[in-house]
Amino acid sequence: MAHDLSASLHYSATGVEIHKLVVGPYDNNVFSVRCTETGEAALLDAADEHEQLLELAEATGVRTILETHGHWDHIQAIPEMRNAGYKVGITAEDAPMLNDMSYDYLLEHDTRITVGKLSLQTILNPGHTPGSMSFKLVDHPVLFSGDTLFPGGPGATQGEGADFETIIESIDRLLFAELDADTIVMPGHGLDTTIGDERPQLDEWIARGW
Repeated sequence: MAHDLSASLHYSATGVEIHKLVVGPYDNNVFSVRCTETGEAALLDAADEHEQLLELAEATGVRTILETHGHWDHIQAIPEMRNAGYKVGITAEDAPMLNDMSYDYLLEHDTRITVGKLSLQTILNPGHTPGSMSFKLVDHPVLFSGDTLFPGGPGATQGEGADFETIIESIDRLLFAELDADTIVMPGHGLDTTIGDERPQLDEWIARGW
């Protein structure tokens, strides 16, 4: 069964479409960022329900998969996606979390990943995991934050390799200080927010400690 692109369309502007699926027991957001001029796309997080993701990838012209971090709920579909020929990138810090799933290349901080005529800027945002990465859509007000930034606070920092002070510093310095207030934040779970909505809450998050 072919994927219905109109049903998954989440955002569109000149030259770009972003498609969104919600998959798995933790309602993970999976995004396909598509250059409408060339028909090429990148998939963010091969989370789960690989049949759906394969249909989305084929329908939107996905060329590669970018992982926001290595937690198990964000990587369940990697083996099937790689078997289908899609290459997977993840940071060196989080690559060990893939265990025997493997990957194809490493993502580094402050580089640009070309998607047709679009590009995604990589932002290493440690704290939720040592190698958590956000992706800013260059020349568009969109940030894919993975589990680093959500409506109402940072991602969880109780797990192994997580650190609250690190995630706060990372969000403040690399996201709040660098991005415009109207930047739409598309997180790894739940609803979108904006930098402008979240930035004024930083001191409140620090005071509560999570």
